[in-house]
Amino acid sequence: MTSANDFLQLCTSRRSGIAHSAAGSKSQCQTLDRWPISRIGTGPRALGRHLTGLLARPSPPLWTGIVLASALIVTEALVVRLLARIAPHNIFGAVFLLGVLVISAGWGTGLAVMTTLVSAAVYLEMHLGAGVVSSRPQDIVALAIFLPIALLANALAGQARVRAAEASRAADQVSELAQRQAALRRVATLVARGVAPSEVLTAVADEVANALRVDNAALFRYSDDGSGELVAAHDGAGSKKMPVGARLTLEGDNVAALVLRTGRTARMNSHEHAAGSAATLIRDLGLRSGVGAPIIVDGRLWGSAIVGSSRVQPPPPDTGARLADFAELVATAIANAEARGELMASRARIVTAADETRRRIERDLHDGAQQRLVALALRVRFMEASLPADGALKREIADLGDALTAANEELRQMSHGIHPAVLSRGGLRPALRSLGRRAAVPVDLNIAVEKRLPESVEVAAYYVVAEALTNAVKHAHASLVTVTAHADDECLRVSVADDGVGGANPGGGSGLIGLKDRVEALRGHLHLTSYDHHGTTLSAEIPCART
Repeated sequence: MTSANDFLQLCTSRRSGIAHSAAGSKSQCQTLDRWPISRIGTGPRALGRHLTGLLARPSPPLWTGIVLASALIVTEALVVRLLARIAPHNIFGAVFLLGVLVISAGWGTGLAVMTTLVSAAVYLEMHLGAGVVSSRPQDIVALAIFLPIALLANALAGQARVRAAEASRAADQVSELAQRQAALRRVATLVARGVAPSEVLTAVADEVANALRVDNAALFRYSDDGSGELVAAHDGAGSKKMPVGARLTLEGDNVAALVLRTGRTARMNSHEHAAGSAATLIRDLGLRSGVGAPIIVDGRLWGSAIVGSSRVQPPPPDTGARLADFAELVATAIANAEARGELMASRARIVTAADETRRRIERDLHDGAQQRLVALALRVRFMEASLPADGALKREIADLGDALTAANEELRQMSHGIHPAVLSRGGLRPALRSLGRRAAVPVDLNIAVEKRLPESVEVAAYYVVAEALTNAVKHAHASLVTVTAHADDECLRVSVADDGVGGANPGGGSGLIGLKDRVEALRGHLHLTSYDHHGTTLSAEIPCART
């Protein structure tokens, strides 16, 4: 059976190298502005992450920057005028750098440079009293120091903004990859557990909607006649339910038809005037726009993954690319689910064919060889009765009759082991009672099966009990075995518990491996619990709903 980890490895082998660190980086991909400051921390690394988040945010409107710059310059001028009472003017030029840094961090380079020049002019006018243009050496030196430092601050802040934006984009990419990997792992787990394909497809639709943050998502499967079946859907809260199982002709204008015709990602920003029954259904559902991506399974166009929106604003431009990336992972999940479904169906057909062969052999033995042996035994007994009582020939004929009777009994036991006739005639309840009567250990039966079950289910349950009883005698040395069986409309549950020595090994040649294959071929599960000196319990759960 394919494990979830193996399947995830298969799905991610073609992804970019960044995916390998996605899971480990997930904790670093949380959006900082969603966390209160108290949760961010106060260390240098936490402070750096917080500053990066601030720098990566879009710049506020330009007019707010102009107003703030003006207010900062006026405030700085007032502060310096107050400080000039206790020290010379020219030592407070650094105060004007505060406003330059604030504008550099929050707005573009243009406004930051303008703030630098205005701050320099105010610095010269206030602190040196020489006007904007001065030829005094101390004025030129002061300006030569202030301007490079301020412009350097602008350049560093601009570089920091670029790096922060790149880091934010990288964090978003890692976060999206981590979310896709988590979604894929959940789908892979369902596939590995062997759940029904319909449940897997429904989970895929839910994961698409959650990963792309959309209200509605659907999976279409195309047919050879050009129609499409809605095989799974995720409906937004309060929206109409999409008719899962409905078959659409896909004529006219709709996203599914566009994907089918082109084999590529497609979008429709409006279905208002679109023609066709599919477009009519989309409008009835209240959906305005949609984006679809092809699902390619084993080189063929299997279907399409489609997301829809009821909002006036269509989905973002990158929705198609993101959906296409996810559709590739969905295709792998579908291929694996289909392959496992085909494998399970093949195993079930093999088990059914083997049971049919065993039943035919048992019937042929019963109606053929056994009947002939019975007839021969009767003729021999008739011959024996016609001979003198004290003759040697009579004794030989009697021995021959006994041998024929023993051979017939051995053949009957053999045919019963091949396929129990009582199971075919009466069902599971009398068959298990027959096993209990023939067992070499006391058996406590509790059978709550009131109706006939599918033949494959009854045969599997019979052999589970037969194998468990045999092991209880041969290996467990049990003194009592308890057999319970309960069936409802969905599942048959069988349990065989003994009070033996325990320590049973499912891989020790006890026949449990074959039983496991038989039960799992019917999409059931076999469980073994065995501890030293605490007995052994073998239980099976087998779906029994008729299809």
